[in-house]
Amino acid sequence: MRITDTAAVVTGGASGLGAATAAALAARGSSVFALDLEPAIANAPQVEGVTYLAADVTDAESVRSAVETAAGSGVPLRIVVNCAGIGPSARILGRGGVHDLALYAKIVQVNLIGTFTVLALAAEQIARTEGDEHGQRGVVINTASVAAFDGQVGQAAYSSSKGGIVGLTLPAARDLAQYGIRVCTIAPGIIDTPLLATVSAEFRAALADGIPFPRRLGRPDEFAQLALSVIDHDYLNGEVFRMDGALRMAPR
Repeated sequence: MRITDTAAVVTGGASGLGAATAAALAARGSSVFALDLEPAIANAPQVEGVTYLAADVTDAESVRSAVETAAGSGVPLRIVVNCAGIGPSARILGRGGVHDLALYAKIVQVNLIGTFTVLALAAEQIARTEGDEHGQRGVVINTASVAAFDGQVGQAAYSSSKGGIVGLTLPAARDLAQYGIRVCTIAPGIIDTPLLATVSAEFRAALADGIPFPRRLGRPDEFAQLALSVIDHDYLNGEVFRMDGALRMAPR
């Protein structure tokens, strides 16, 4: 899939994995529309080729409006990378009682249903574009997590939501094949995002020490590199790629 002279939608695009991916796509000649919440956009880096749009992935109408803006930008919408997500932790039964049921629903709503909403509404627009000589129209990359496979204590909600994204990958690829739209998923391990910048150096070192090789935290630009590789490689479809340095998470 050619990246130059296309439009791309990146959710969670104001920071972390999304910001790195938006910048990498823009550097390759894509007109990138980075979707995020307004407070995040206020602190987002200014990158040539990246336009920030306020949108909440749990609000279908705001997603629809943002996707239509990208689709009407003058170049075909070809690329979607879903990076928006949240990750609060709580045990099913803890000292304070049972897991907050509303919190569980919110995590699934943002991470899983939000991903599906963007995928579906973007696919609707991509399907209207002219295919290339091979019938290709676009590619959607979703973000899961190694927690989808190795969920730790306190990650019941987060792992459920990310496991849902893994389970979505193949049927979505099969559903959208007739429109020339590929669907893949990246499952990152422990990535050095702004969230980890708030913890101590000792804690970060302990996290890195548990990774077989390379024994360090992953970088957002490495996620972006993998996303662009998936976009470039036209025969990758319906697959989940772990990016974790061979990490297998312990129970806690």
